[in-house]
Amino acid sequence: MEIEEYIIADDRTLVERSLGGDDVAFEHLFMRYCEAMRRLFLQRSTSAEDTEDLLQETFIKVYVNLDRYSPEYTFGQWVYTIARNTHIDFERRRQEDLSIDEKFAAPIANTPTPEENMIRQQQRRQIEHYIQSLPENYRRLFTMRFLEDYSYDEIAEKLHLPMGTVKTQIHRARERMCKLIIEGEGEKA
Repeated sequence: MEIEEYIIADDRTLVERSLGGDDVAFEHLFMRYCEAMRRLFLQRSTSAEDTEDLLQETFIKVYVNLDRYSPEYTFGQWVYTIARNTHIDFERRRQEDLSIDEKFAAPIANTPTPEENMIRQQQRRQIEHYIQSLPENYRRLFTMRFLEDYSYDEIAEKLHLPMGTVKTQIHRARERMCKLIIEGEGEKA
């Protein structure tokens, strides 16, 4: 696809292309919605630093769960729901970090139950385990691209690799990560 085609493509086309391994299509989806999500987080009294963290966390979730997107909703509604839930989780974590005095001084929050906390911690450990299960080169590329938010150009420059190699290996790393998650879900069932 030429750059102009990405720009005028509708969300559904970009989602389909992203699912097919076209990371440029996903970058265009990100660019389409990142400012709206940034405003959402800033409107909810989130600091600029937290906003960037939340934005990154939201789009990692979007990327990892893209195959769960249902066209019965607009892509924007789906991303907004993920962003809203990410912000709710953030606020809950922030409440957990408060001292006992601060907790009693603050309004009562809808904090997760101990069971929900345990499930969340298990999920975090599982994702970390999946990342650690990737081969070293995939783990490094996956971390740089999706956790540290490096661009393809920055990764290629930093690792002294051709752009095609970077794109191919990141695609394979993402596929491997998705396979690990799916296999992990299958073991639970």
